[in-house]
Amino acid sequence: MAAYLYLPRASGEKSQRTEKAEEGILVDYGKDGLPIGIEITAPRQVSLEGLNRVLSRSNVRLMKEEDLAPLMVA
Repeated sequence: MAAYLYLPRASGEKSQRTEKAEEGILVDYGKDGLPIGIEITAPRQVSLEGLNRVLSRSNVRLMKEEDLAPLMVA
């Protein structure tokens, strides 16, 4: 099972490249080089701290434990 977190982006914008950010986390970048989405490939292996490290590098609002809870029980 995987999950995808959509980040702010232009309507219809597609990924131009993907980079591994941390174990179990991939970041998709748009044509302008800005992050447009985060793929969580191993939800049970990803920590809140690890995900928030990636989000902070992307200048996106950090998640709280309760934001991540539904993913952990799926």
